[in-house]
Amino acid sequence: MIDSLLELDRELFIYLNGLGSSTWDGLWLVITNKFASIPIYAILLFLVFKKYGWKVGLTILVVTALMITFTDQLTSFFKDTIKRPRPCQEASLQEVIRYVAPRCGKFSFFSGHATSTMAGAVFISLLLRKWFRYVPFIMLFWAFLVAYSRVYVGVHYPVDIIVGMAVGGVSGWIFYKLQQFAVKRLKLAA
Repeated sequence: MIDSLLELDRELFIYLNGLGSSTWDGLWLVITNKFASIPIYAILLFLVFKKYGWKVGLTILVVTALMITFTDQLTSFFKDTIKRPRPCQEASLQEVIRYVAPRCGKFSFFSGHATSTMAGAVFISLLLRKWFRYVPFIMLFWAFLVAYSRVYVGVHYPVDIIVGMAVGGVSGWIFYKLQQFAVKRLKLAA
């Protein structure tokens, strides 16, 4: 069962990675770069402070930092425990894949990019959906782009992405609930 799932994952990776073209490599390298999200999150952070004010905004900022730390540590734990090689490290794939990323990285399962981007998308969408109804669609679209970019550049299998996005979605929801609890406690203390 696991072997057939991994083989299907490998074949899907080869297919999706093979859809790439040198014409689009630059764009996907920008999308996959973790610093590409900074302008998006800066705008969203501005909106958070504008809608929630400084006291709640700072609480949201602290919870966001905790969420990023949590997703980073969780993905590192799973990568170091499972030790699934990345596709760019597989000798049997070297002749059939497009490796576009500037570096390969250590282990593959599950994608930290997919996890953290989806966690951020869910978290910020839940925070801002009341005022900006398109934010959830934009953020989920961005999360899917970043996640797919990891397959495009040759560093993650589709299962790494799917699991990372699922874990990220749950993490974003949990930290949203944690933020709500923290804000309620702050309002009681005021």
